[in-house]
Parts: sequence; C-alpha cells; structure tokens
Amino acid sequence: MLDFDLAERYGIETRVLKQAVRRNQKRFEGDDFMFELTKNEVIELSRSQSVTLNKSRGSNIKYMPFAFTELGVAMLSSVLNSDTAIEINRKIMRAFVMLRQYALNYSELKYELDVFMRETNARLDKNEVSFEAIFKLLDELISQKKELEKPHNPIGFRTSANS
Repeated sequence: MLDFDLAERYGIETRVLKQAVRRNQKRFEGDDFMFELTKNEVIELSRSQSVTLNKSRGSNIKYMPFAFTELGVAMLSSVLNSDTAIEINRKIMRAFVMLRQYALNYSELKYELDVFMRETNARLDKNEVSFEAIFKLLDELISQKKELEKPHNPIGFRTSANS
C-alpha cells in the first residue's frame, strides 16, 4: 500500500506518516517492510501522464511515496500514535495470537490422531476392531491426556502466606 492511502486509513496526514517512518528507520530496514517509489514508478501510477502540472493544490506528487508490504503495514501500526493505528495494531497482535493457538491445536490434534491410528492399526492386526473398541481407545486417550494436564505441586517451601 502507498503511504498516502495508509495515512488516509489511519486518519493522519501523509507528512506525519512519513515523519514517523523517518524517525524509526531501523524498524523499516530492508525491502520486505517498505521501499520508496522511483519517479518512473510514480509516473506509471499517476492518473495523468502529461508533463504539465495540475493547477489544483495537492494534486501533484512532490515527494516520492513509500510503498509498504504487509510487514511494513504491521510495523507502521506500531509506530503511529493515532487511535486508528493503535486499534489496528491490537487487531494484528490478536490475529498473531490466534494463528499461534490454531497451529498449536493443529499439532496436538495431529499427534493424537497419529497415536490413535497406531493403536487402531495394532488392534487391526489382531482383528479386534469394532466401534466399541474404537470408542474405548478414544476414552483411554482422553483420560491419558487429562492425566498429563493435571496441575503439578509447586516447587519450593511453603510459608503461612501461601498455604
């Protein structure tokens, strides 16, 4: 996304956005966060490709715009101090936490299915598989998981305050 589009979305002026980026240049190092467009790229993007200037104020690009990648937009939301930027940053952080939780749940489920398949295959070899056997095996796996998730006694000395 271009800096003037992002500034509009964040409810700030483009110059304020550019100032924030320049003050925090270390956060945006590398092309994977943002880059500045060249004059030729700006000409390609502009609506009017004529050489003459438009008469209305603000319709001509004086400074080359910044183009932000997904990472740059996320970083920008942590640099800006507008209410909108803060809210966007919160949403990004929540999305990362949800993705991490999803990945953890997926790996747990995959592990449990692998264990289930090994147990089922072992019983298949003995020709003991029935729906009853499958449900019994599932109950055993659930009880094993609950046993592993039980809270352990804390390590350390007990005082009268934490008894």
